[in-house]
Amino acid sequence: MLQEGPKGFEEGMNARKYMGITRASKATATRDLQDLLELGAFILRPNGGGCSTSYQINM
Repeated sequence: MLQEGPKGFEEGMNARKYMGITRASKATATRDLQDLLELGAFILRPNGGGCSTSYQINM
């Protein structure tokens, strides 16, 4: 995502994409994304929550 820059993932990152990239389980993907959010690496995209939660890089 960093190589692509802010426009590289215009739809942001979500658990499904993360699972595809890392081959992590749904639980691990959700936990990892939450950790990245708490660290300040990601911010929530304004699209709601739950199943549609997506993140963008905090640049």
